[in-house]
Amino acid sequence: MARLLRVEFPGAIYHVTCRMVGDWRTEPSRLFRDDADRERFIEQLAERVRQYHVRLFLFVCMTNHWHLVFETPEANCARFMQAIATAYTVSYNVRHRRHGHLLDGRYKARLVEGDAYLLALSRYVHLNPVQVGALKDKPIEERIESLRAYRWSSYPSYIGTRKPLAFVEHGPLLHELSGPQRDCRKRYREFVETGLAETDEDFQAALKRSPRSIGGDGFRSWIDELYQKRLEKHPRPEDAAFRHVTQPLPIAVVLATVAEVFQVDIGEFSRRRHDSPLRAVAARFLIRYAGQSQRDVADCLAIGSGAAVCNQLVRLGAKLAVDRRLRSLVRQTEERLEAAIRARGAPARMSGVDGKEDTRSVL
Repeated sequence: MARLLRVEFPGAIYHVTCRMVGDWRTEPSRLFRDDADRERFIEQLAERVRQYHVRLFLFVCMTNHWHLVFETPEANCARFMQAIATAYTVSYNVRHRRHGHLLDGRYKARLVEGDAYLLALSRYVHLNPVQVGALKDKPIEERIESLRAYRWSSYPSYIGTRKPLAFVEHGPLLHELSGPQRDCRKRYREFVETGLAETDEDFQAALKRSPRSIGGDGFRSWIDELYQKRLEKHPRPEDAAFRHVTQPLPIAVVLATVAEVFQVDIGEFSRRRHDSPLRAVAARFLIRYAGQSQRDVADCLAIGSGAAVCNQLVRLGAKLAVDRRLRSLVRQTEERLEAAIRARGAPARMSGVDGKEDTRSVL
């Protein structure tokens, strides 16, 4: 089945949704089984927002899906989303002793025109928790109370019932509402919550006009033109069997970079030491920048098995959440490896079903 090409450019704003594979109403599992799952996802989201230099405007975690609205100054939506999906799938499967895919195919991403459309979209997304299930038929007062108390959304931090989240940029949306700055959170709260009593018919119509974008006629036409140009450059449909692989760095370069930042000998990465994050850090960067599988990393670092590598990566994530120095060293390593990738000037490569390689700039 053909897959839509992704339109990417610096400064693009996206509304992205990801859903759990299968029918969540009949399966015992959920995309977020409990608060620990939700907390882990938000931690991973915050980490990757910083890593990929994304401007996250809002998020909402539902039972079987999540919503994200963000801007990509570096035109890297695909890489950002792949990193989030992979990280959460790995941690979820390990925690719940589960195997296989977690998310239902590709995420859905639509480009968003700024200003009024972005503001209307934020209301639509933030209202999701009280527009479904039993809550949707409750009195408005009860729905408002539930909305303000919903922890797994950026909404409480927008209206001041929770302190602002450092990884969410609240300013662009709050400044869209006219009036004194000191009252912006109150005005935003009123703007969102009036949506429970009044349907924004214009925005609902805008949602239905295009599968690729949300905006006015001019914006939609522009996005359609960009999409058509990319189709003309790549007439062969993008097949689900294609696999995107960024040209990797040599293993020796990755390990040398990690060793230099952490001020250790490369041999330390093959030694088992209690509570040391070194092998997990090396594994993380070999997978990300050297194109190695978890099985490959297990062989390279004498860890034992791909599953053991997976477990180490999950534990590393927990350490990064509480160890500021470790986060700093990991960030320094990422910066150096990203610089190495840019210095190589390597294009993205797509391996097709015929075994040939085809360079593509659109994901």
